[in-house]
Amino acid sequence: MSVEGAKNLGEQVMNNSCEMDQSQIKFDEPMARHTFWRTGGSARLFFAPDTKVRLIEFVKNYPVTEQLLWVGLGSNLLIRDGGFSGAIIATYKALNDIALIDETKVYSGAGTPSAIVARYCVEKGLGGVEFLAGIPGTFGGALKMNAGAHGSEIWERVLYVETMDRSGNLYQRKPRDFDVGYRFVKGPENEWYLGAALDLTPKPVIEGKNLIRKYLDVRERSQPTRLPNSGSVFKNPKEDFAGRLIEECELKGACIGGACVSKKHANFIVNTGSATATDIESLIDLIRTKVKERFQISLELEVQIEGEKT
Repeated sequence: MSVEGAKNLGEQVMNNSCEMDQSQIKFDEPMARHTFWRTGGSARLFFAPDTKVRLIEFVKNYPVTEQLLWVGLGSNLLIRDGGFSGAIIATYKALNDIALIDETKVYSGAGTPSAIVARYCVEKGLGGVEFLAGIPGTFGGALKMNAGAHGSEIWERVLYVETMDRSGNLYQRKPRDFDVGYRFVKGPENEWYLGAALDLTPKPVIEGKNLIRKYLDVRERSQPTRLPNSGSVFKNPKEDFAGRLIEECELKGACIGGACVSKKHANFIVNTGSATATDIESLIDLIRTKVKERFQISLELEVQIEGEKT
């Protein structure tokens, strides 16, 4: 879709909904402003609604023939240099509610940063998701990929999730409605997360805070937190570590353009300041090829790559 086409389509969506706010829609929006890698092409249409109602209205009125991509904070996302020809919806404003349901259960919207979910639960004297403090991005992203760390995964605590489809229909789904595995979740087709309820365990606040502090210290010491990156690039193969395999291939510090394999952790690719999305994807391809050649292991991506090549 051209920028002009996106503008015309945006106007049609606006006209079909009394809830839309023009100021929340941007055209030809550089996604480098909205991803942790700080690079990539533009979204022809970028929508950051401030309420759930406006989000639902947009989705209902956006043509089903056009591409639609939901994002949180862009922590696990690479948009190719050719950009994304459909609409990108950012959820961090509309779905950032969080509240106690009862003494041991918490509801969070999908747009709430994972770190805020962890800290909120700890402050309420509840444990089980402290590991989220060290996972960048939103709660919705954590649900989508079954985020985990330090021996825990988010879907171990999910009581139910709220989703919606392209027609604006809302659903409350149980974990049994999903196929959940390591960094993998498959549920009903064409539904997106609006939020989820967590079933947690009572824990003294000081214990929870100390655990978060410990996890963040480990992250600071082991990951390249000072340079733009998108977290772990590859899933760990069964009974092994992607970082170890990459390091064994002598790729630690390897660069293509401004994209480099982190010298601190080989499963991270950092933007040293001038990396294009093409640089990053080319380095990803190089890593996969070298690991496959040496170990006969096909590394699976943990990051999401969208959009068109130039």
